[in-house]
Amino acid sequence: MIRVAIVGASGYTGVELLRLLENHPGVQVSCVTAGQNAGEEISTLFPSLIERISLRCEETDVALVADRADFVFTALPHQTAMAVVPGFLDAGKKVVDLSADYRLQNVAEYEAWYQKHSSPHLLAEAVYGLPEISRKQVATARLVANPGCYPTSVALALAPLLREGLVDLDSLIIDSKSGTSGAGRSAKVGSLFCEVNEGFKAYSVGNHRHTPEIEQTLSALAGRKVLVNFTPHLLPVNRGILSTCYANLGKAASTAELLELYRDHYRQEFFVRVLGEGNLPNVAYVRGSNFCDIGLVSDPRTGRVIVVSAIDNLVKGAAGQAVQNMNLMLGFDEKAGLTALPLFP
Repeated sequence: MIRVAIVGASGYTGVELLRLLENHPGVQVSCVTAGQNAGEEISTLFPSLIERISLRCEETDVALVADRADFVFTALPHQTAMAVVPGFLDAGKKVVDLSADYRLQNVAEYEAWYQKHSSPHLLAEAVYGLPEISRKQVATARLVANPGCYPTSVALALAPLLREGLVDLDSLIIDSKSGTSGAGRSAKVGSLFCEVNEGFKAYSVGNHRHTPEIEQTLSALAGRKVLVNFTPHLLPVNRGILSTCYANLGKAASTAELLELYRDHYRQEFFVRVLGEGNLPNVAYVRGSNFCDIGLVSDPRTGRVIVVSAIDNLVKGAAGQAVQNMNLMLGFDEKAGLTALPLFP
C-alpha cells in the first residue's frame, strides 16, 4: 500500500482528494497538512469524512511529510506550493502539484501573470498532467503540474480540431462558466450566497490567469502559437464548468462528420464521453465524476463549429485528474478510484 500525503488539505480540492483516495485500492492517506488548522481532526473541518478518515492536520513541514509518505499531492495556492515542492523532490518523492506554479514553461510568462518564481529550474522538468494529451510523459515524471480547471475543459474540447488542422487558429473564442467552488473555500465577498445566488456574471475579462495556460496547451496541440479570447463567468451552482468554444472551420464539415472525428480521437479515453448529434453537455450530468462530456454543432450558415464541454471543476478539473496522474506515475490502472458514475440529481 502506497502512503500518500495531501499538503494543503483544508480546501475543496483537499477534501475531494480525500473522498476519492478513500476508495482507491492501492493507496492510503497517511498525512494531511493544513497550517491554520494544525492539530485539528480533518473530520472536524469536513464532517463528510466522519468515521471514515481519522487524521490530525499537521503543519506543512517538508521533512515530516516526507517521512510519513511515499507520494505527495500539493493542494496549495500558487507561490505557497513552490516553497515546498523542491524539498519533496529532493527527498525522493514524486509530486502532483495542483497549483499553477509549474504549469507554465516560460518563467517570464509565469512571472508576468503571477509573481517571481523561486524554483524556475523545475519548469522544464515538470510535465503538464493532462493524461489524454501527455500520458506517456506523465507516466515517467517525478513532478506533474496538474492542469487548471478551465484549461482542462478547453483543451479536451478543441484537441481533435487542432491536431487535425481543421480550424482557423486566429478565430478561437472561448466562453466558460464555473461553479463557485472554483473560487476556493476561503471567505470572499464575491462568493457569498447572497452575492452569487440568482446572479450570473463575467469576471477577469481579458486578463484571467488561466489564459496563458490555455494558449500554451492549444499552441502545443496546433504546432504554432495560438492566441484566444477567453471569458470566464460565475454560475450560481456549487460545481461544474461548461466551456463553449467557437472557431471558423477551414473547410466545410457536417456535425456528423466532426462527431465521428471526435469519437475516433477519444475512442480509447474512458473519461471523455462524446455525445450524440443533437445532444449537448450539462454540468449536472458530470457532477462528482472524472468525466468530461463533449458535444458540438457545425453551423453551415456561419462556417463555424461550436464545441461544448462539461466537467466537474473539483474532479476532472482538479482532484480527480490529480489521482489519474498519480495512477500513471505509480503504475496503477489509470481508472483506479475514479470509476464512480456522476451524482444525479
